[in-house]
Amino acid sequence: MPLQAIVFDLDGVLIDSEPVWEEVRRAYVDERGGRWLPDTQERLMGMSTAEWAGHLASDLIGGVTAEEVAYEVIDRMSQRYARDLPLLPGAREAVRRMADHRPLGLSSSSPRALIDLVLARLGLDALFRVTVSTEEVESGKPAPDGYLAVAAQMEVAPEQCLAIEDSANGLRSAHAAGMAVIAVPRPAHPPAEDALALADHMADNLDELTAELVERVWSVAARS
Repeated sequence: MPLQAIVFDLDGVLIDSEPVWEEVRRAYVDERGGRWLPDTQERLMGMSTAEWAGHLASDLIGGVTAEEVAYEVIDRMSQRYARDLPLLPGAREAVRRMADHRPLGLSSSSPRALIDLVLARLGLDALFRVTVSTEEVESGKPAPDGYLAVAAQMEVAPEQCLAIEDSANGLRSAHAAGMAVIAVPRPAHPPAEDALALADHMADNLDELTAELVERVWSVAARS
C-alpha cells in the first residue's frame, strides 16, 4: 500500500508560533482581569478556535463571550504575523522537498484566517492541495477530525497518509486518524512521553525530513 499524501501541522512545525500564541493570549487575559494558570498554554495547544476561546471566556476571564475573545485574539495574532512571522529553520525547504515527493495537506488548529495568511506570506500556499482548520470540523486535537477531513478532501485513505507533528495533542490526533506520524518536537513544549510513543519516528529538526526518511518510516509503519 503506497504512501499517498503527507500532511503537515502548522504551529510548532512550520512556524514557532506557540510562544506568540502564549504571549498574545496571556496579555489578553491579563488585560481583562483574568488569571493565567501554569498549565494554561499546554491545555490550549491543539484546541480549535471555539474551544480555546470558550475556555478563556468561561474559565479564565468572565464577562466576555467566546466570540469576542476569538475575534480580538485572532486580530492581535494577525498583526503580529504581519510584522514578524516566526518561521522555523528549514520550513520552506522541507515543504518544497515533500511537495516534490507526494501531494501535501495541512491540518492545523489555527483559524482559517491565520492559515491563509501564513502560507501566503511563506509563498507555500500553492503547494498544499488541501488545508483544514479545526474550526471547520467538530472537534480539535487530540480528536482526529482535522486529519480525517484532510484525507477525505484529498480523496485518500487516512491509513495512506503520513503526518508531521510536534505537540502531544497533535501526535494523538494524527495517530487516532490512523496515519503514520513523524514527530518534530519543540524543546520549549516537549510532548508527553505517552504521546511521543505514538510517533513512528522522531526527528530533531526539519532538515532531517527527506523523501528517503519518509519512505523508510512509511514502509515500517505500513508493515506494523
